[in-house]
Amino acid sequence: MRILIVSQHYFPENFRITDMAEELVKRGNQVTVLCGYPNYPEGYLYDGYKGKERKAHKHEIINGVNVIRCYEHPRKQNAFDLFLNYYSISLSMKHTAKKLKDKFDCVFINQLSPVMQAWAGLWFAHKHKIPSILYCYDLWPDSLIAGGIKSNSLIFKYFQKVSNKIYKNATKILVTSKNFIEYFTTKHKIDSKKIFYLPQYCEDIFVNINSSLKNANTFNYVFAGNVGNVQSVETIIKAANIIKNDSSIKIHIVGDGSRLVKCKQMCKEFSLNNVIFYGKRPLEEMQKFYEMATAMIVTLSKNEILSRTLPGKVQSYMAAGKAIIGAIDGEANEIIREANCGMVCESENYEDLAKIFIDMKNADVENMSLNSKKFYKEKFNKKIFFEKLLKYMEE
Repeated sequence: MRILIVSQHYFPENFRITDMAEELVKRGNQVTVLCGYPNYPEGYLYDGYKGKERKAHKHEIINGVNVIRCYEHPRKQNAFDLFLNYYSISLSMKHTAKKLKDKFDCVFINQLSPVMQAWAGLWFAHKHKIPSILYCYDLWPDSLIAGGIKSNSLIFKYFQKVSNKIYKNATKILVTSKNFIEYFTTKHKIDSKKIFYLPQYCEDIFVNINSSLKNANTFNYVFAGNVGNVQSVETIIKAANIIKNDSSIKIHIVGDGSRLVKCKQMCKEFSLNNVIFYGKRPLEEMQKFYEMATAMIVTLSKNEILSRTLPGKVQSYMAAGKAIIGAIDGEANEIIREANCGMVCESENYEDLAKIFIDMKNADVENMSLNSKKFYKEKFNKKIFFEKLLKYMEE
């Protein structure tokens, strides 16, 4: 098939859509990606993509994928620039889509925030009378509530209309969490017949990680991913403060984001020696952090909408055969319990999280690791994902 992918984020930003596009090419499809210029999560353009260097990346072939980059105002670290980021990329991708001369069989919209990035894909699909598939990670407009927008505000009501129109115009909606289905059928009145559950898989690098424990005398707990507003990494720091006199436990934070400075400041205020920050690391470096981990950590802020989501890191942790420590509600909490692959408590409950850090020292971590790997193979593996995705596209 000839597939047009619309996704604000793409390589070298660390998002799974890059692996998806390249895998579709490996399976014999022709893939073109409309995306922005890399600036996530720090909010500033990556080195090599600034000034005159941007032209070199406007149109390029990366591992067989035809990549077309569109103008994007960097998100930086404040609400106004984030607003400009959301609208600049959405309008720019739509403008670029209008100039595309190639023919495609379907459009695949990788819908993180903002939902408006779907405009380009939906416009192109409607114009050329081809189907569109929207793969939903973030629920709009309710994701705005997690960012501090009130549900009775004019901004929220505006995006309610925008989101409703976008979701209703997609031919099919694929959701990463089962709890999303109820949201779409009740909030947006979407026909359940066009909604399909397709949980994320993870890149091969995680599947091939050696999951055996390295050091029985030190318990290394690793958080990997964005350190932003919704990840509630502060909960980890508060829990680390409670157990700071236990020298056998070390907590490793691998990632960057808008709350990283705040988290480092908290560690200084608490005089913590048990938390180590590594900043952002490329995907190929993640193997060593996973292999050192006794268990991996997943946290989210306490929010009804966030509780519906299943963070993609859960699949990565499971694929690597790692026990999971969670301070998280909803679907992720349920899946970790169902898989019997770790210990979980409610979101933001740092006291219970501290207790889990201690209890994990005496837990059967090896069995949890085996359960984690087994659950991934049965529910989330890459082969199942692409069989379903291609089936939905071919239909």
